Amino acid sequence: MRRLPITFANVVRQDMKTNRESAARPAPSRQPVNAPLRGRSPEPTEVIVLTDGPENVLDGDFPDRRFRSINRVEMHFYPAIGQARARAMIFPGGGYLDLVHDKEGIEVALWLSELGFDAYVVTHRLPGAPTVEGGAGHPSSIALSDSMACLRHLESLAPLPLLHVGLSSGGHLAGVMACQPHAAQLAGLLVGYAPINANHRRYKAPAGKPDYPPAEKQDFYDAWPVGIATEPHGVPKVPTFLVYALHDQPVPIDHALNFVKAMQLTGGDVEAHIFPQAPHGFALRELDGTHKQWPTLAASWIDRILSDLVE
Repeated sequence: MRRLPITFANVVRQDMKTNRESAARPAPSRQPVNAPLRGRSPEPTEVIVLTDGPENVLDGDFPDRRFRSINRVEMHFYPAIGQARARAMIFPGGGYLDLVHDKEGIEVALWLSELGFDAYVVTHRLPGAPTVEGGAGHPSSIALSDSMACLRHLESLAPLPLLHVGLSSGGHLAGVMACQPHAAQLAGLLVGYAPINANHRRYKAPAGKPDYPPAEKQDFYDAWPVGIATEPHGVPKVPTFLVYALHDQPVPIDHALNFVKAMQLTGGDVEAHIFPQAPHGFALRELDGTHKQWPTLAASWIDRILSDLVE
């Protein structure tokens, strides 16, 4: 297998911007996203390593690989096609038990790169998972602290507007990140079929649903209900795009409805789409239904929020 370029954050990086801008690239594509790779390589241009530890190894076969054991914090970089107009931090799902790297990481990054984003897929450690040293599990806040390390690295680069993007549990983490202080210009939040608030002990849907193991995972959901008006620390102050499945059993639409109500009560900005035929985990693959339009709707929303920044 071809060895990927690895960059350690505490080592001087090669500036790739000049090389990218000097290369002729096609204009961003707006064609339907039914074959997410469309002939492009799934390998990142660069892997940015932000902590010590053994190399992370993907489990399974492409295009359904996952990170099941995360030893160190990484960002996998997919540069924009053409000149970048923004950056995106992409948080794959996996229920905080693993990371769905191909379907909810790479494929989303390649789509956003065609929309003019420098896209970074975040590989973070998992609440309650064993540490590299084999000691007690990682604390409940590990995904947040790892993601903040990634954000600080991006904020050290030339300024560009930033979008947080997450599917499934990655959407919860993207929402938590949108509530943190940013030196970068935060443009918006894009969330798909994510358990953003109704896994919290006080707001569970359906009522009586048992807590999620490990305990650290449930503690993180309890610390950060995203989009509950009475929990202001978890209400993002940026434009948000939501896409959900009406009959999703793992992630009922209560999560989205709570968020929309919070935006109404707080004067926020949310565009929400709920599709009756969508399954849980549709991402950019399972688009046999009216939800096939969601990438086009999201692209239009992205154009709006980025244009609003320059007006």
